[in-house]
Amino acid sequence: MPARVLFVFGTRPEAIKLAPVIEELRRDPASFDVRVCVTGQHREMLDQVLALFGITPDFDLALMRPDQSLTDLAAGVLVEVRRVIDELAPRVVVVQGDTTSAVAAGLAAFYAGVDVAHVEAGLRSGDLSAPWPEEANRRLLSVVTRFHFAPTEEAREHLLREGARQVFVTGNTVIDALLRVPEVDLPFLTPGRRLVLVTGHRRENFGAGLESICHALADLVRAHGDVEVVYPVHLNPHVREPVHAILGGTERVHLIDPVDYPAFVTLMKRSTLILSDSGGVQEEAPSLGKAVLVLRDTTERPEAVRAGNVRLVGTSRERIAAEAGALLRDPAKLAEMAQVRHPFGDGRAAGRIADALRSAICS
Repeated sequence: MPARVLFVFGTRPEAIKLAPVIEELRRDPASFDVRVCVTGQHREMLDQVLALFGITPDFDLALMRPDQSLTDLAAGVLVEVRRVIDELAPRVVVVQGDTTSAVAAGLAAFYAGVDVAHVEAGLRSGDLSAPWPEEANRRLLSVVTRFHFAPTEEAREHLLREGARQVFVTGNTVIDALLRVPEVDLPFLTPGRRLVLVTGHRRENFGAGLESICHALADLVRAHGDVEVVYPVHLNPHVREPVHAILGGTERVHLIDPVDYPAFVTLMKRSTLILSDSGGVQEEAPSLGKAVLVLRDTTERPEAVRAGNVRLVGTSRERIAAEAGALLRDPAKLAEMAQVRHPFGDGRAAGRIADALRSAICS
């Protein structure tokens, strides 16, 4: 009888990174009975990814509420995922990354006596306040996880130092997804202009940090007449309101709604420079040969910094404008950063995860 595997996730990044694993396990129905439960806190963005990868959830908890606190979300996931576990009796629950839904689903599985498999395990910034609450989430999740799928050797070393046992280095599944996605047409881009792609949504940057980032972007377009900024603005009102208040109406700054994954990958491919506080972008950009200035003071992905594609610049208005301006003025410096490198794997991580699970739970 195939082993029942329950995937639980709720955000777009989780869906992107778990889709290749779901696809890989479904190729072997003799070994795996795959079920999918979505918690649904990124409703519109999540649905885009589900449609792209052809995933129909078996359970949709629809837990998103306006201005929902992390406590309320965690409590809802803990209760509702436990009900799903009781109904399905899975052999293992698979979660990804460091979201509140991941840690709460992992805890629900642990309380039910079900093994937890953690995809993208072992990332550490060393600072519980940055990123917040993600650094705490991933550390807590590691305590209740049985099967740790680390994207890199460094992540594996973190886990081993903390006492984890069943640790598998697989590469990052985001590269699997990235290599599957085709380019699409983006008619709103202006021919002849250099594209600076921006994402910014981290909770620790809410308020003064995000406002400083926005002022830096305005400074950047004023200083470089051939540059246009494209900023897909997160749906969270703590992001949308200050971004539109500061940058709305600014010439050559396009504030757009979140785009689907193929459009975002196309934006990355066509960009001259990327400014982002996203962990996923730090992983994807080196494989695309792109330079990224990270709008944070710490990163749990130091492999990208060592590779040369990523540089931490924080949220200082002056530093962001200076660092980005220096790269835009010096093609040689930019080219040195913007080379194709693969610190996060070869696009075959999902297969390695499937092999490890097959050996561990299928008998």
